[in-house]
Amino acid sequence: MLRAAIAFFVLAIVAILFGAYGIAGLSVEIGKLLLVVFLILSVISFLVSIFTGKHQKPL
Repeated sequence: MLRAAIAFFVLAIVAILFGAYGIAGLSVEIGKLLLVVFLILSVISFLVSIFTGKHQKPL
C-alpha cells in the first residue's frame, strides 16, 4: 500500500510536468488517502502486537 501511495505521488509529479493539473490533483489526493490508510493500519497492527504479545516476522 505504501508503494502505491508513492507511485501516485510520482504520477502527480509527472502530470504536473506535462501540465495535466487535474490528473495531478487527483493523484495527490489518492496518494494522501493511501498514506493515511497505511499509517492507520500500521498503528493498529503495532497496538495489537503489543497487547497480544505476539511478534510478527518481518518481511
